Amino acid sequence: MDNKLSTRRKGYIVLMKALMYLSVGLTCALVVFLIVYVMYKGIPNITWELISEEPSYRKGTIGILPDILNTLYIILATLVIVLPLGTGAAVYLNEYAKNKKLVAVIEYAAEALSGIPSIIYGLVGMLFFCQFMGMKTSLMAGAMTLVIMNLPTVMRTTQESLKTVPQSYREGAFGLGAGKWRVIRTVVLPECIDGVVTGCILSVGRILGESAALLFTAGFAHALNGIFEGLTSSGATLTVALYVYAKERGEFGVAFAIAAILMVLTLIINLTAELVGNYFKKRKNR
Repeated sequence: MDNKLSTRRKGYIVLMKALMYLSVGLTCALVVFLIVYVMYKGIPNITWELISEEPSYRKGTIGILPDILNTLYIILATLVIVLPLGTGAAVYLNEYAKNKKLVAVIEYAAEALSGIPSIIYGLVGMLFFCQFMGMKTSLMAGAMTLVIMNLPTVMRTTQESLKTVPQSYREGAFGLGAGKWRVIRTVVLPECIDGVVTGCILSVGRILGESAALLFTAGFAHALNGIFEGLTSSGATLTVALYVYAKERGEFGVAFAIAAILMVLTLIINLTAELVGNYFKKRKNR
């Protein structure tokens, strides 16, 4: 009887291991296939003229320089607003808020916001920022929509990082006569900077990959503008430009070139996030 149970158990373990290896293999194969396929189709179409010129119907040239600049503009505008808001909200919830039920409700709301489809954010952003606030279709309206989308990410990552700061650090600073804000500014925040940086990098990654919300709020224009003029006018980011070139114009070569650029940027962002996280972990261990 014991031998039969032992044989069944060994067979079950072997089956589970085989399923796990199969799952890992399929996941890795899909990732590798996607990266290789996009790079294979996109890199041959990346030229200096493509990334350094604006599109011209008279010359018959296609350029994505305005789309690259629009992407940078919207990333900067979003981060300038979302980082102080998210960090401030996290500090309040973790250091100042005394009503635990209120904190739980806000945390639940933040998690719910993270799961809402981006197309809904785009619809609300179009109705509120573009029409009600009078921003019209512009990069600034798109940036404000992305602020709402990324606020839960920055807030939750910062909050979780604040919770890792030992309470003894706070008590030691209070014992030296420091005030509440001084303790937070000089002791707590420097210790949780890794959470802020991680939230920032994750937000940049989501901004780069967002298209549905920006289709309603930022528009499709490919005009070359400065940062201040560009934020107040319509403009296509790289993801929106990819949609336009692939779906509306059928120029799949340009679309794959943009996809390859976005893939490289995403890989760089993920690698940067991992390196920054490891750096701050080593710094804390010291």
